Parts: sequence; C-alpha cells; structure tokens
Amino acid sequence: MSRGAELAQLLLGGFHAMTDEVIAGLAERGHPGVRPVHEFTLRAIDAGADTASELGRRLGVSKQAAAKTIAAVERLGYVELETDAADARRKRIVVTARGREMVALGSALFDEVRARWAAEVGAAELDALQTALRALVPLRPLTADDLARDPDLAAGSP
Repeated sequence: MSRGAELAQLLLGGFHAMTDEVIAGLAERGHPGVRPVHEFTLRAIDAGADTASELGRRLGVSKQAAAKTIAAVERLGYVELETDAADARRKRIVVTARGREMVALGSALFDEVRARWAAEVGAAELDALQTALRALVPLRPLTADDLARDPDLAAGSP
C-alpha cells in the first residue's frame, strides 16, 4: 500500500472510529438508532434548511431522500413539522428539545473521544495533527456522499 493510500485509510478509519464510539455512547444515554446523518441533518435544519427541498440541497441528496431522513428523525423525536405562519399549506421542520439534547451530547462525546486520544498519543501531538489537517483540508459542511457509510442514506431510506 502506498503511503498516500495509507494516510487516506487512516483518516477515514479515524472518522469511523470516532463516530462509531459516539453513536454507541448516544445509544447508552437514551438515543438509540442515531446515525451520523441525523446529527448533520439537525444542524442543517437549525441553520435554515427547514424544508425537504432545502435539506436535500444542503446534504447533497434528492428531495425524496431528504424527506425519508426527516421522517426518520421525526420518529426519533428530534424534529417536528410545524405549519408555516406565512403559508398554511407549507410545513416547516423544527428541531425539538430532544434533538438539541442529542446534538449537544454528541458534541460532548466527540470531545471525550478526542481527550482520550490526546491522552494516548499526547495532547501536543494531537493538536499538531489537527492543526496540520486544518491547513490541508478546509472545514466544509458534510454531504450525503461523505456519509456514504450510512447504508440507509446511501439506499435512500431512513
């Protein structure tokens, strides 16, 4: 394996290791069934993607796939559909208190994983890695393609 391929594999493995651990932690704390796409969905909704069409654009998926994801997070109690005050025919997606709790808990769990990794390899080394990656890879919103590991999203189902 080339060094470049190894680096790519390690970066992807790091992403999956962190998200898998956070998902398990969320399940243990009363949020079973959460997938990475759910948190990104809630963040996109909070940032203004309050319709299936807009959410689809933000996540880089079809309106139908976005609607299925909305149905999934609605079943989990993370969003509600409210009538639009300006147009009673439209429904707006709103993140619930339970949804905000899950996102906050997920963020805290990511920080716990990072702290444990820092204890394992050294805080300065992990800080240097994160700084180097920030210089190489600009932060950007994740899309459905980034989350292709989620078989339900890839298949277009919740």
